[in-house]
This record gives sequence, C-alpha cells and structure tokens, in this order.
Amino acid sequence: MSSPPPTRPPFFFQHPTFEAIFLSALGRSYQQGGDVGKVLYLATRVEDGDFDSAYTAFRQAGDEARALAVTALGRGHGESARQAFLWAQNYYDSATAFCDESSDAGRFLPTWELQHDCWMRSLACFRPAIETVLIPYEKSSLKGFYCRGHDHGAKRRLLIMSNGSDGGLQDMWNDGAAGALARGYDVLIYDGPGQGYALWKQQLYFRHDWEKVITPVVDFALTLPGVDERRIALQGISQGGYWVARAVAFEKRIAATIADPGCVNVAEAWTRPLPEALLELLRSGRKEDFDGFLGRSLAPAQKKALNFRMRPFGMTSYFDVYTAVMQYDLSQVAGNITCPMLITDPDAENFWPGQSRRLYDLLRCPKTLLRFSAADGGDGHCEPTALGLRECRMFDWLDEVLS
Repeated sequence: MSSPPPTRPPFFFQHPTFEAIFLSALGRSYQQGGDVGKVLYLATRVEDGDFDSAYTAFRQAGDEARALAVTALGRGHGESARQAFLWAQNYYDSATAFCDESSDAGRFLPTWELQHDCWMRSLACFRPAIETVLIPYEKSSLKGFYCRGHDHGAKRRLLIMSNGSDGGLQDMWNDGAAGALARGYDVLIYDGPGQGYALWKQQLYFRHDWEKVITPVVDFALTLPGVDERRIALQGISQGGYWVARAVAFEKRIAATIADPGCVNVAEAWTRPLPEALLELLRSGRKEDFDGFLGRSLAPAQKKALNFRMRPFGMTSYFDVYTAVMQYDLSQVAGNITCPMLITDPDAENFWPGQSRRLYDLLRCPKTLLRFSAADGGDGHCEPTALGLRECRMFDWLDEVLS
C-alpha cells in the first residue's frame, strides 16, 4: 500500500512514515494516550529516515511509561497507572511502526506483545472497568472489549468500533471510544480478522466481505444487557472506513455508520505506484511473471514495507495479495446502504484521496460529508492532530441521528 507524502510542509520529518507516526503519537495525547512533552522530546532524538533510532526512542519511552504504570498500580494509584499504561501503549505501538524497515524486524512481535499486555493491565483501572469478551465467530471467536458508559438508563446507545489495516486497540480508544463513553454511550471494540490479537495469536486473516464479521458482532452485542437494539452505531477507522460501509450494505440492524475516512476502492492505494506493464501482468493473471517482476524491481526498503502490509492477508505471493485486495471495492454495493452515514473528508488524505467524496456520491441513504482542513488542524489521514474537534463533530452528528 502506497502512502505518498502529504501536500503540506512537514512539522517534524521529511520521511512520510516518520512524520505520520510522530503526529499520531502526539495527537493521542488528547485522550491521555501520551504526554506532549515526551513526544516532542523524542522527535529531537530521532534521525530522519533512521528506523533504528526511531524504534529505540519509542521502545525506551514505552519501557519507562510501563515501569511507571506498574509502580503506580502496585502502590494503589489506579488512575495514574491507567494513564501511564496508555502512554506505554502509544509508544510501543509507535515503535512497531519502525520495526520492519529497521535492522531487526523480529522485534515487532515482542514489542506488540508489550503493547497488548499494557492494554490488558489497564482495563481494571478504568471506571467502570472495561470487560474482556469473546465474540463467537465462525469456528472460533474474536477478542473484544465492552466499555460501559455513564448513561444508566434502561436502554443504552451502543457504538461498535472497527479498526483499520494496522491500528491497535488504543487507536479505537483514542479515536472514538473515549469520546463515546463521555457522552453516555456503551462501546464495543474488537480485533477482527487480520487485526491485532486475531492476527498474531489466532492466525485469522483479512476478508473483503466484512458483513460476515459485523453480523456476529451485532448478534453478540444484542446479548449485552441494556443495549438498545434500535440505537446501535458503527464506526470504522482508516481502512475500517471500507469495512463498515461494506458491512452495512448487508447488515441492516445498524442505525448509523461513521466512515473515517470514506473508501470505495482499497486497491487504488496498492496499484497507484505500479507501472502499466506490471498492472497488465496482474490483469492477465500471470502470477509467476508478476511475482518475479515485482520482487526484482522493489528496493529493499520497499520490499520490507510491502511485506508488512501483506501479513494480515496471510499470503506470501505478491500476485495473490494484489488479486485479493482488488475485491475491496464498494462501487457495486454502496447503493444498498440504507442507514444514515457520516463520512470524514480530511484535506491531504494520502491513502485514498478523493474517495470520501466518491463514496458520498454513491450513497442513496441519508448522508453527511464532513470536511477537515489544515486550518482546523484536522488535515491528514484520520485527522491525527484534531481528535477533539473530530470527536465533537462526529458525536454531535451521531447524537442527533440516534435521538
């Protein structure tokens, strides 16, 4: 998947990966997922384009925050432990983003496991505590987390959150769960096939037909006491914007959907940098030639980045992955969506530029296109540095739709 540089001048780094990760780490501070001063300090300790220095800086910051959390927890300071565990998750997650192109890609899984451990240890520190749940899924189950809001009515609104292609559990906390809880919603988050726990511990892989995931999640949600079956909303982050739109084209128990951002054709981010000759090999089904050509033409750093994007598909052939991702296309099903839909449309969207508007134009349901600009501080994929404004706009819309 190709991520071209943003159109505005960088704040910290010329390398687009470094810039994106640091902005995301900084933005998470809005929901206590990081300390601004620490992230700014780390930016001074990292050499632009040096993946090892970036991994080391964030890994050390994660270790420091985790030690602080463990000490606070041991002394009975639950809120301090909760915040420090969130910081640690942010820093560990940021560190994993630099593993594959560093000198030791094998550090990824142990660092991810530290991140996941911090999330699990933080759950009891929330008020009310976040509950671990298992959602029946085909012949297995999906690990999820049920967060109770502060609305104690007999029937409560529920937000179900779906992640993107490489986001962590903390992304769902920062990008919607915390804001929903503050407004009285209950929240159900989960790792779907190809994501987090489901990928690394269960070897469950991506699928384009996400309705086969959301339907069992909704089935489970309806077993939770007090959930209002008429007021269940769905939010998708990053590539989750594709997945939730695909799901509600078939699953009709969802009352409202948020796609952040809109995505009609996931494959465009993959095929954008390919030369026409390589695209022709793909279209004509010449697997051996495609794999050989791409394998020879990729620079080492490009090959590492592509291998990272391939892992959630559970495939080793370039041709097989590109063929699979071509199915991630809403153009024939978006017209079947009937629930109200909010689509974020940030300036400088670098993965699927223009696709929020394309999705909006395809929809026949009640729909809202919500633009975020550089003047808002909300430009960039998933508005990483405007979580407060994003939260206000999204939940004001959702409150009104579900009222």
